[in-house]
Amino acid sequence: MTQRQGGLTETQALRFAALPLRNLTAEYPNHLAHLLNGPADLLPPRALHPIFYGSYDWHSAVHGFWLLARCLRRFPNLPIAPQIVALFDTHLTAEHGVAEAAYFQAPGRAGYERPYGWGWLLALAAELQHLPQAHAADWRAALKPLELVILERLPPYLHKLTYPIRVGTHFNTAFGMLLALHYARSTGQAELAGPLENMARRYYGQDADYPALYEPNGDDFLSGGLTAAFLLAQILPGAEFAAWFAQYLPGYFHGAGGPYHPVMVADRSDAKGVHLDGLNLSRAWCLRGIAAALTPHHSAHGTLQRLADQHEAASLPFLESGEYGGEHWLATFAALAVEGLGD
Repeated sequence: MTQRQGGLTETQALRFAALPLRNLTAEYPNHLAHLLNGPADLLPPRALHPIFYGSYDWHSAVHGFWLLARCLRRFPNLPIAPQIVALFDTHLTAEHGVAEAAYFQAPGRAGYERPYGWGWLLALAAELQHLPQAHAADWRAALKPLELVILERLPPYLHKLTYPIRVGTHFNTAFGMLLALHYARSTGQAELAGPLENMARRYYGQDADYPALYEPNGDDFLSGGLTAAFLLAQILPGAEFAAWFAQYLPGYFHGAGGPYHPVMVADRSDAKGVHLDGLNLSRAWCLRGIAAALTPHHSAHGTLQRLADQHEAASLPFLESGEYGGEHWLATFAALAVEGLGD
């Protein structure tokens, strides 16, 4: 996956990691999306999810761990590295991993956290695989039972998904596929990468004249249009992608500014309204990734880079808002804006 030249700095890593390091052990408040099969399922979050019980909801806990693993890999001697390692040692145990997988295998939970949480779990597994720390293999092994459940479910789900889901929230198909594709390539699983590439072509390869003027919705944290374009940028050869993009978002060509500009967040105390900070940051990630797939002399390249910088600047200063609705998850999207999913 494409990352910004220069990438994450140690100062940024300290800033970003501070939020999940605090939140991943905060069991409450908790937005528990939980199917009850009977009275025995009436349990607190920590009993249901012994690894991913903090940070308000399951998927935010998963990508909070991903962010900490990323910061630890980039800067093994980070001043807070001992705290991160201790957290991982406590949470990522074999017993806890089996319990997380068992939750997914209970009746009626086949679609739990699909595809957003699935993608982030795979991204976390890929990040752990590249960690140099002594216990990293044990942490990765702890995730393996759930990783295998998701790997078993993902291809059949995509095969039966007749139409991609283009919303700007957790159900977005392209975003989940981006995370899964990163995992497949990072871990050398061509048997997963190939089908994902074929499905992406099937879902989005014929798209043209994307109606970007209808974005964003009021609680979007993803751009349906840019996320799909970034996915195709990861799959299509350079010239083929440039031709596809010219038909898909023609407003970026011939010196035009394009349809995407930073969005305004009116109230960061509103848990849905603050999604728009995430939208600015995820757009910056996508815009940079799309630009990287074009040659530096392409007519849209400079515009995309400039807009990415503007989107990042609009929301990066506001991660520490004092409001848990944003603080429990936004640092991950800041890392995406700064350097992407990495190698």
